[in-house]
Amino acid sequence: MTVDDSSTGRARPVIADAPGSRSWSRAFGDLSQGWKQRALWGHLGWQDIKQRYRRSVLGPLWISISMGVIALGLGLLYSVLFGLPIETFLPHVAVGLLIWNFVSGCTLEGSEVFIANEGLIKFLPAPLSLHVYRLVWRQTLFFLHNLVIWAVLMIVFPHPLGWSLLLAIPAFLLLMLNGGWIAILSGILATRFRDIPPIIASVVQLVFYMTPIVWSVDILSANAAVAERARLVELNPVFHFVEILRRPLLGEPTIWRFWAVVGVITVVGWIVGMLCLRNYRARVAYWV
Repeated sequence: MTVDDSSTGRARPVIADAPGSRSWSRAFGDLSQGWKQRALWGHLGWQDIKQRYRRSVLGPLWISISMGVIALGLGLLYSVLFGLPIETFLPHVAVGLLIWNFVSGCTLEGSEVFIANEGLIKFLPAPLSLHVYRLVWRQTLFFLHNLVIWAVLMIVFPHPLGWSLLLAIPAFLLLMLNGGWIAILSGILATRFRDIPPIIASVVQLVFYMTPIVWSVDILSANAAVAERARLVELNPVFHFVEILRRPLLGEPTIWRFWAVVGVITVVGWIVGMLCLRNYRARVAYWV
C-alpha cells in the first residue's frame, strides 16, 4: 500500500507501526523466543552443573551426597529433640529440604539472574527469558539429582505410596512456573536496585525457620497451648508450595486448599512478573 507524498509528488510505502518497547507483544514474544532456544539454555544449564564439579571424582553425585548428609544430620537431631520416630520424621525433613532447595535456589539465584549474565545480555542478542529458563532448568537438574535421596528413604522406610504420588508431577510443574516469575520479577528489580539481592538473601534465611522443614505442624497442633497459633503457619506462602509436593511424595492425604492457594499465587505472580517484563525489559541491558 502507498500514499502520495505532497512534498515530492512521489508515492511512498506505508509502514505499519512497530510495537513499542513497552508492549505486551514484545513481552510475550520474549518468553516465546526464549522457549524456542531451549536447546541452548538446556545445554548451558547442564554445563553449569558440570563446571561446578569439574575435576571432581564423583562429579554431580556430590549434590546428592551433601544433601543426604544434611538431611540425615537434621533428621536425627530433631527426631531426638522432639521424641519422634525416625522412620517418619527423617523422610519428612529430607523431602522438605529437597523442595526448599529448589524454592530458595530459584529465589536467590533469580535475584541475580541478569546481573550474573551481564556479558551475555550486552553482547548476545538473546531474549531475557533465556536466562530465566536456564536458571529454572539448572535448579530442576539439582532437584532430580537429589530425588535419589527420596528413593533411598522410601526403600529403607517404606511409606504407603499410592496413585496420589502422580500429583507430585503437576506439583513440581507449579513450582517451576513460580520459579519463572520470581526470577523475572526479582531479577529485573535487582538490576535496578542492587540492594535487592542481599535483602532477599536475608528474607529467605528467615523464611526457612518459619517454614515447617525441620519441624512439623502436627507437633505444634498436638499441643493445646499453641494449637491455635500453629495455624498461623498457613500465612506463609512457602508452606503451601512445600506441602503440595511433600504430601504425595510421602503418601500423605491431599489437602486441596494448599493447591488452591498455590494456584492463586501462580496467577497473580505471573501477572505481576509479565507487567514488570513489559515495562522494563528494554532497560535491563542498560541497568546491568
